[in-house]
Amino acid sequence: MKTDFTTELVTIIKSDTWVLSILEAVRSLHLPDCWIGAGFVRNKVWDYKHNNKRTSLNDIDVIYFNENDITKTRELALEKQLKTINPTVNWSVKNQARMHLRNGHSPYKNCYEAISYWPETATAIAVQLNTNNQIEFIAPHGLDDLFNLVVKPTPNFDLITYRNRVTNKGWKDTWDKLIIER
Repeated sequence: MKTDFTTELVTIIKSDTWVLSILEAVRSLHLPDCWIGAGFVRNKVWDYKHNNKRTSLNDIDVIYFNENDITKTRELALEKQLKTINPTVNWSVKNQARMHLRNGHSPYKNCYEAISYWPETATAIAVQLNTNNQIEFIAPHGLDDLFNLVVKPTPNFDLITYRNRVTNKGWKDTWDKLIIER
């Protein structure tokens, strides 16, 4: 029987006031198709599954999709805006409507498609706090790998880059229960 981890993810997110404050800050920007993903979600769940306190994040990856303004200048202005809301965070804001150019892909249709190209299935997950204060998420490859502590590449990601990334991240040092597929 396959487990549905939706309720567990929402419960984990809702139980952390700091995480909720970050989600509220991002929601205040009123950006289209806007999410926080990557390590923000992955680390939170892995910490929970390992009974760890919050591990530090290099940055908080905010993504959105707006084809009408794909300038880097707009992203930097949004980072500055978030920095005024919470200066303790290293914000990284990226419009997924332009990221295909950097990644050498065909244009993405939305954030869901864009994160399907992220490196690991457990990283290709993003959350948001909607206007009704409900947690929503997108996970093109599902939640199973994240909750089962499996690290494996997404089907669209380069294996050599994936392997180098896993080695360089040193995740097993922090989360020893991880199952890393090479």
